Amino acid sequence: MRNPKSEIGLARSAGILGLGNIASRVIGLARESVISGYFGSSGELSAFNLAARVPTMIYDLLVGGMLSAALVPVFSDYARPERREELARVASAVFSLIAVAMALIVIVLELFAGPIAGVLGDFEDPALQGVLANSLRVIAPAVLLFGLSGGVTGLLYALKRFSYTALSGAVFNLGIVIAAPLLANRIGVYALPLGIIGGSLMQLAVMLPGLRDLRLRLSAAWEHPAVRRILRLYAPIALGLIVTQAQIIVDGRWASATGEQSVSWMRYATTLIQLPLGLVPVAVSLAALPSLSQRAVAEDWEGFRGIFARGLRLVLLLLIPAAVGLWVLAEPVIRLLFEHGSFRPADTAWTATALRFYLLGLMFAGVDFLLNYTFYARQDTRTPAIVGVIAVGFYFIAALALKGPLGFLGLVLADSVKQAGHALIMTGLLLHSVGRLRGQRIQGTAFKAIVAALVMGLGVWQLTGWLTVRVPAGFAGEAVVVAVAAGVGGAFYILALRLLGVEEVIGLFNLLPRRLRRPGN
Repeated sequence: MRNPKSEIGLARSAGILGLGNIASRVIGLARESVISGYFGSSGELSAFNLAARVPTMIYDLLVGGMLSAALVPVFSDYARPERREELARVASAVFSLIAVAMALIVIVLELFAGPIAGVLGDFEDPALQGVLANSLRVIAPAVLLFGLSGGVTGLLYALKRFSYTALSGAVFNLGIVIAAPLLANRIGVYALPLGIIGGSLMQLAVMLPGLRDLRLRLSAAWEHPAVRRILRLYAPIALGLIVTQAQIIVDGRWASATGEQSVSWMRYATTLIQLPLGLVPVAVSLAALPSLSQRAVAEDWEGFRGIFARGLRLVLLLLIPAAVGLWVLAEPVIRLLFEHGSFRPADTAWTATALRFYLLGLMFAGVDFLLNYTFYARQDTRTPAIVGVIAVGFYFIAALALKGPLGFLGLVLADSVKQAGHALIMTGLLLHSVGRLRGQRIQGTAFKAIVAALVMGLGVWQLTGWLTVRVPAGFAGEAVVVAVAAGVGGAFYILALRLLGVEEVIGLFNLLPRRLRRPGN
């Protein structure tokens, strides 16, 4: 049975997170544009990019994996108003545990940066290995800040205070946007790790006001049942996360061995891939997780399937045209955002090729976010962990077969193979555990979205070619090409969905006239 309030609540929550993600991704693109202007795709930038992975990997391993799999479900159990004092005690213990663990890791990184850099990178030039080690020393304190921000994020999600977390990513990205112009000419690439430190401080600062009504304090009450439950839920996925982080390390090391620019090209392409992933499946999945958890606790599997299906339809409707649009507009978008300063046309060509290889796995990666959260909501962390290990095996098999003939592009394609394998296995397991999604319009919605997106892509390709020879060269011309092609393509896609009878779009068209007829509009 459809629950209109649930649909509206999910859409509103996803909308808040989506708007925040738009701001974060836009400023993130500005960040990468600033970086490309100062450093292009240089070996120094590749070395920094490998160092910058370390705080993120540690966060993903120790906090990020715990966030959706354990923190939000457990915190949600204590989020009711009458249990807020107990929630504060649990959160205080969890935050204190995170702080101690992360501080110890920072010390290890500072003391052993050189040997760790030798594991992360395999640059032919020893000077680049030195840049990697020094960048790692500068960026190490971000590990502590990332960990605390992750804990705060989980608590705010459980309280459904999405507005405080929505802008945190945008504020974080401002760190490099500010630091690079101020410091790059003085200290070179080391301006970037300093920017990450500044951004992570600002990120934490903008979220803390959302917890002002909770009395948080230092606490070593790690024997609390909720803390033990969080650790118990996290333990099964730890192995899977360790394997995943090992894959990231090997991927970076192999990429650095294929050429000093490879890591940078992969990073720029990944930035563009993360734009639709952050705007759609991440926002939808995070917004759906509390509701999925509540349905699972109540054993309301019909409601559970309904929430998942609504989220999946939304992901498909938005991610399919994004994938097609990025494929068609790869070169114009990259030229517009990155091709200035030290970033050359050859960098555009290689980045565009890498982007298209990543796009082969985009849909699988997008659907996978929501699939993982359906298991986390049922406090099943073991299944995604096991499937994650299997998927990493797919990556290694594909990478070993492809990196020889294709170089770094073989590693990109191997990542797409991993995403596809993981999503397909998780889909089968979900259907087996909660039942088939009959009557949820998923296949029909996907088919209509694919048809509309392919026709849109053909039109955008023709329009882009027509515009390119008629607008002046340079930034303004590229901006016109991208803006007009994307705008026309988006409008055509929505109209095509309307003509194909997609209910979500029909509802939007029916809602707008009523909004416009309201008094005062």
